[in-house]
Amino acid sequence: MKKCSIHFLGVCVIISLFTSCGKSTTELDTVKLTKDEPQKIEIVDLSDAWDTILNSSTIEFIGGHPIDESFLGMVTADYGEDVIEEIASYANYDTADIWYQLTGKSIHVLWYEYCNMTGLQSYEYEKTYVTDKESEGDIVIDFTGDVSFADGIATTDFMDHQMNGLYDCFSQDLLDEMQSADILMINNEFTYTTRGTPLAGKAYTFRGNPSRVSLMKDLGADVVSVANNHVYDYDEIGLLDTLNTLSQAQMPYVGAGVNLEDAKKPVYFIVGGRKIAIVAATQIERTLNYTKEATGVSPGVLKCLHPEVFCQVIKEAKANADYVIVFPHWGTEGNANYGGDQVALARAFVEAGADAIIGGHTHCLQTVEYMDDVPVFYSLGNYWFSTTGNMPAAYNTGLAQIHITEEGNIESYFIPCKFDAGVTSKLSSEDIAYSNIIDSLNGMSKTAHIDEMGRISKK
Repeated sequence: MKKCSIHFLGVCVIISLFTSCGKSTTELDTVKLTKDEPQKIEIVDLSDAWDTILNSSTIEFIGGHPIDESFLGMVTADYGEDVIEEIASYANYDTADIWYQLTGKSIHVLWYEYCNMTGLQSYEYEKTYVTDKESEGDIVIDFTGDVSFADGIATTDFMDHQMNGLYDCFSQDLLDEMQSADILMINNEFTYTTRGTPLAGKAYTFRGNPSRVSLMKDLGADVVSVANNHVYDYDEIGLLDTLNTLSQAQMPYVGAGVNLEDAKKPVYFIVGGRKIAIVAATQIERTLNYTKEATGVSPGVLKCLHPEVFCQVIKEAKANADYVIVFPHWGTEGNANYGGDQVALARAFVEAGADAIIGGHTHCLQTVEYMDDVPVFYSLGNYWFSTTGNMPAAYNTGLAQIHITEEGNIESYFIPCKFDAGVTSKLSSEDIAYSNIIDSLNGMSKTAHIDEMGRISKK
């Protein structure tokens, strides 16, 4: 993809040749920001508006981007003189909300569109995906725990013997939920390869035929995490086959790479006028070293046992996006109680700029908490997953769901589900199992409460 080098291009758009598509003056007069902010700047005319934005903007107001006359020409042409003049009157504010309020697109999205249009070379386009959602209604992002299509395990064998394959492994209402989300993220807890040998001494190693990668799209996945302790089960060749398989299938992945720089790259989604970054890393293994960490010259996963590098990834993602969602692989297997190590890492992630944290690895549900105003799902556990040829006993699971409202607020939800005999089903709120899961998670949470509809609030 193209990259862009930022430099001043001068005015490349003659405004009078374009038809304004901005809002009317009457509409502009009603725009108000909800926070206590400095006084608006009085703007005389279009020239004054451009001069104000170029010379009087706070860094926060322009999203840290090197705004130039050409960019302002694009915005003016697309949205009208009244809009850019109203935007300019907020240039001394330390929030960029007004760009979204008046154009339906955040400053990060507008800058992306500008760089994409002009081909500027220093802009990072890689791993940025644009959806067709309009900027109306909530942006809905769903997350699952562990999913595996590995050969030789009970769930895969069950799927292969069903008349409708994968579609008989999930209830229809759950499939509808996953496929309707604006973004669905799944933890890809196995490797796609037919090559290599299982790591010596490792108790469980998982690999599936690369042809099974299409099943992720069948579920509705938009991105998968490969920052886990099974993506390296068949050594370096297995990891590279996995990354190549996902790339060829045009399935975005995050959390591993052919080297450290590749492993650190966020995935960005532009949806509903907002730019959302997703980053992933694994704390596991904490004492062993089966799963290799990516280096400057060798492939591997991005690790966060010592979080300094990953926190820098979060900070950089935050500088280039409206929201950052952090997807760590952490905790102790089989323990429904989150540990102090997870809390310490969550604190580091929040301070680095995380807007939501969705954890996994423990193979069982852990509760959700709030850290400051950031929802932390400590672990979603297994979603559709088995470890041997024997079908596992029924277990509780669910979807973490993040809503980004039109006002820019983050709301969090939990959708209780149940795995039983090879099928994961969405539970009805009238089901006793639904209430039991909610009650259990609420009983373990110190700071969050899940209501009967799955909505999570601070206690």
